[in-house]
Amino acid sequence: MKTFLSKIFSRVVNFKEEKWKKHPVSTQEQLRRDLIKKASNTNFGKDHHFKNIETHKNFVQNVPIRDYEGLKKYIDRVVAGESDVLWPGKPAYFAKTSGTTSGSKYIPISKESMPFHIKSARNALLNYIYEKKDAAFVKRKMIFLQGSPVLDDVNGVKTGRLSGIVAHYVPSYLQSNRMPSWETNCIEEWEPKVHQIVEETYQEDMSLVSGIPPWIIMYFESLQEKTGKKIGEVFPHLDLIVTGGVNFEPYRKKMNELIGREVDIIQTYPASEGFIAYQDQIKNEELLLLLNHGIFYEFVPVDEIHHENPTRLTIGEVELGVNYVLILTTNAGLWAYNIGDTVKFTSKDPYRIVVSGRVKHYTSAFGEHVIGKEVEDAIKHTNNKFDVRVSEFHVAPQANPDQGRPYHEWFIEFETAPEDLEAYRRELDVQMQSQNPYYLDLIQGNILETLHISKIEKNGFSAYMKSVGKLGGQFKLPRLANDRKIADLLNQWKIKG
Repeated sequence: MKTFLSKIFSRVVNFKEEKWKKHPVSTQEQLRRDLIKKASNTNFGKDHHFKNIETHKNFVQNVPIRDYEGLKKYIDRVVAGESDVLWPGKPAYFAKTSGTTSGSKYIPISKESMPFHIKSARNALLNYIYEKKDAAFVKRKMIFLQGSPVLDDVNGVKTGRLSGIVAHYVPSYLQSNRMPSWETNCIEEWEPKVHQIVEETYQEDMSLVSGIPPWIIMYFESLQEKTGKKIGEVFPHLDLIVTGGVNFEPYRKKMNELIGREVDIIQTYPASEGFIAYQDQIKNEELLLLLNHGIFYEFVPVDEIHHENPTRLTIGEVELGVNYVLILTTNAGLWAYNIGDTVKFTSKDPYRIVVSGRVKHYTSAFGEHVIGKEVEDAIKHTNNKFDVRVSEFHVAPQANPDQGRPYHEWFIEFETAPEDLEAYRRELDVQMQSQNPYYLDLIQGNILETLHISKIEKNGFSAYMKSVGKLGGQFKLPRLANDRKIADLLNQWKIKG
């Protein structure tokens, strides 16, 4: 019955989604009007003259782009218990995240925005069912690797990790399929939690695994250690992995090796600020931008983000292949909010994106402005050529070497290392030169040496994350840095010689 009803429901949802996909510009314009009208009597709305805003041009003139620090004076008032500050009333939740400059961040989630976090994740699965014409996986067990659902109280508002908040909203018809147990899910420390999850699940008939790639890999490695089998043997009906948070591609080979076969992968783009996109085609990793899910989007060309008055484009004005900083205005009271991510459009019918990097996660110590997608594509092509698997990596500039010219240092933990590391290094540098013309100029101009590789011992990156208190949970290792803060700490796990 679950399978039959899931197929019916998937057709209904697909029909509804097609409606807004046919009218993207008007959908976004109406959403912008609705958000401004709803919040016109809030403190923020009064401060920014919302009642005088009619057009997007008015919005740009009245509401500057801000990051968390820029909105913090308002968010602090919300956290202190005030009502009607950024959005009518008080938030339903605070999603607590870790910031690099602000300590803990408290992202408001309203009663209007919460359903979209749930609906979007649900629709990603229903879209998969609709395209696959198969819902067999709903009959079996599903595991959601997520943060603890135990929530704190901050001045009357429930507070926790987004994944922990979402755990309270698993539909009733999936409760009997869901794993791990509630008690195990409440374990805060990641390593004992994974151990307990393995004990609960290794004999189950699992069909779906959901989580960010590093969590899934850690879980699969623990399962393999427990059983001595490939994951595809432990779970012969494993059909689908749902993932998000980081680019999946660098983890694909490792995942396939652990499973022993390929399974369908659906990538998603959830954030505490809102559920932004999901993969709507099984064989196409581009993400469908969700234009009617409570978020009004603006897009700033990357090279303008630090200008006083950057260009702010709406959905109808974007171009394919251009790197944009993503700006959100949400039905939880975030206004012209710089989430810190960069995206590129790959399609306009419908609007699909790839996440190209982070505004703060880049390497540009010498003016090259290398972004995440470039290093990920370079290492992907190099790994394929040398039949190499990489567990994790980090790139940092070395501006003051003991001898020679500056260079980019790549810290790499190999799952299977290349037989000829020097040939691998040269190819990786060639790939980087092809990805980034500024880097090419610096190499050809003898400003930089070609990149250096420092091999990291097995599980060295996990040890680093544990040492800084960021193992598990929702923490992600930055692939790129513009300084050596991470690099200097990684030196203790560097393989000498």
